[in-house]
Amino acid sequence: MKRREVIRSLTVLPVAGALIGRSFPFDSALSAPAALPKRDLFKELGLRKFINAAGTFTFMTASLMPDEVIEAIASTSREFVLLDDVQDKVGEKIAAMCHAEAATVTAGCWSALVLGTAGVLTGMDTKKVAQLPNLEGMKSEVIVQKSHNESYVHALTNTGVKIVAIETVQDLENAINDKTAMMWFLNYAAPNGKIQNEEWVALGKKHRIPTMIDMAADVPPVQNLWKYNDMGFDLVCISGGKALKGPQSAGILMGKKELVAAARLNAPPRGDNIGRGMKVNKEEIFGMYVALDRYIKLDHEKEWKIWEERIGLIENAAKKVNGVTSEITIPPIANHTPTLNLSWDIKKVKMTRDQFQERLRMGNPSIEVRGGNDNSIVITAFMLQPGQEKIVANRIREELVKASL
Repeated sequence: MKRREVIRSLTVLPVAGALIGRSFPFDSALSAPAALPKRDLFKELGLRKFINAAGTFTFMTASLMPDEVIEAIASTSREFVLLDDVQDKVGEKIAAMCHAEAATVTAGCWSALVLGTAGVLTGMDTKKVAQLPNLEGMKSEVIVQKSHNESYVHALTNTGVKIVAIETVQDLENAINDKTAMMWFLNYAAPNGKIQNEEWVALGKKHRIPTMIDMAADVPPVQNLWKYNDMGFDLVCISGGKALKGPQSAGILMGKKELVAAARLNAPPRGDNIGRGMKVNKEEIFGMYVALDRYIKLDHEKEWKIWEERIGLIENAAKKVNGVTSEITIPPIANHTPTLNLSWDIKKVKMTRDQFQERLRMGNPSIEVRGGNDNSIVITAFMLQPGQEKIVANRIREELVKASL
């Protein structure tokens, strides 16, 4: 066609399109694509699903996200937005909910620890940001209680710092020098330490040293979300995919405005920093926000009663078997929920702890519980879905009876 004829044909296209739209039904089909066929990826990949009566462990994929969180992730995946804008707005909301000056969503609690420490070390100096983990010209030591000095300190040492372990207040006073960058507190280890939260914060303020607390799995109770900010910790780190039921790969860093801002310099979308690989996508940021908002608004007393009822049902089924003893406890800090400890007389119930776990694991449906001491298992109910407590109770009693015959 000649150029003149092409132009002339374009002028009649809308009319032609309208006529086609009235004559043929496929036009609407093109504008609304057919729904994709559903795939059972667990079956497709041969993966074992299980009932989680153990708890929010990373290797068990922590918790299941509620519908509101899944919808937040799905709906925000369909539009573009600047990542920093999302962090700004979501951070403001999270900070307000948790009584902090500022907050940012991180790639899990570990990432919050790394980025928070990096922010303390570098401040807003981009040259120092690019320099980490080379600490030349920077403070380089973090003080930790000996009872807190375990695997999670590796998040801090990723930044290049040296851990200085102490036990008493006097030890701490003696350890402080011009290299001291921060004082770190591992919350679930608090009962084993000689210096408790409030005193740790007070010592930090006395010596003008930033304090950070790792409270990864330390809700419930819900009040812990703001307790440590109110107490005066400069940085607070928490997992997003445990009791909060946000994305497992998300967490929250919150605290003093200038430290959170410095931490973000060490995080994506910026490069040339140690946090570049700790990327959290916009969908996870929105999902974390919705999960936190939902969790705070829950009827926590009602939820606790449901957990007690579920644990009670399982306990009653198990303790009817001769030789079985039970005890319900509540861990003081981490995973603070009703927890059932079942133990048995090996002479009456001829089954080891490992055998019991394996039989529950390989049964139908598969069930995961925690191993306790010799001849004992530990069960929690806060990750059970409605009705699963009956399945767990029946299967536990069934295996105990079999081992008693």
